[in-house]
Amino acid sequence: MKKFLKGILVTTMVVAMTAALAGCGGADSAAQPEAASDSESAQKETLIMATNAEFPPYEFHEGQGIVGIDAEIAAAIAEKLGYGFEIEDMAFDSIIPAVTSGKASFGMAGMTVTEDRLESVDFSDSYATGVQVVIVKEGSEITSVDDLFAEGANHTVGVQTGTTGDIYASGDIEKKDLGTIDRYNKGADAVQSLVTGKIDCVIIDREPAKEFVAANEGLKILDTEYAVEDYAICFAKDSELTEKVNGALKELIADGTVQAIVDKYINAE
Repeated sequence: MKKFLKGILVTTMVVAMTAALAGCGGADSAAQPEAASDSESAQKETLIMATNAEFPPYEFHEGQGIVGIDAEIAAAIAEKLGYGFEIEDMAFDSIIPAVTSGKASFGMAGMTVTEDRLESVDFSDSYATGVQVVIVKEGSEITSVDDLFAEGANHTVGVQTGTTGDIYASGDIEKKDLGTIDRYNKGADAVQSLVTGKIDCVIIDREPAKEFVAANEGLKILDTEYAVEDYAICFAKDSELTEKVNGALKELIADGTVQAIVDKYINAE
């Protein structure tokens, strides 16, 4: 079963890069441009990116900082526009409230454009395409996505709270009494519950799914996709940043910067 969200997404600008991509605390700076002098920093406005750094390879912790595709693209945008740049790590479902309240300049966390989210925030043009997949244990009775929706199905599904995996599972499974949804603050916590047998599967983006399966013996990703979606950056309604960021993003895609960042984290094979 596939759900295609294209009809409610902002204009996709990265068709050429979809093959390389398969639905995220204190301030952390990562993948930033070279530090400016004190006098320059004092004159620069700083953009604060709200994210959930539990979503490799888009954003994750490395040493004392946060790195990943989103972190580096955002840093490149800030540099091109002449802003300073910081990252705030938080729960995924806190990102939109942080943006709408002005605590963050924008949100970037492998975030999909949905009708519900569009009621609260505006989105940039798309910069990446993602695929939601299902992780199961080797030998699981769940052999395809369709098994989750079969008559009489009663599986326990793990998701990260507030993600599109949560949204899909709520509508497709929970509301139709085809199973139980267990929600976790981190995708890694959901995967750990799968490893220990507390749940039957996890719905999550394909790229972090690959990371989790590689790190946990006995897990696999089902061949069938759950959903295909585009990722974009969210802003407060009518923010002047939306147009500026779209312009910078377009240039960074055209000059190959975005693709180079993607290739750094995702093997095209």
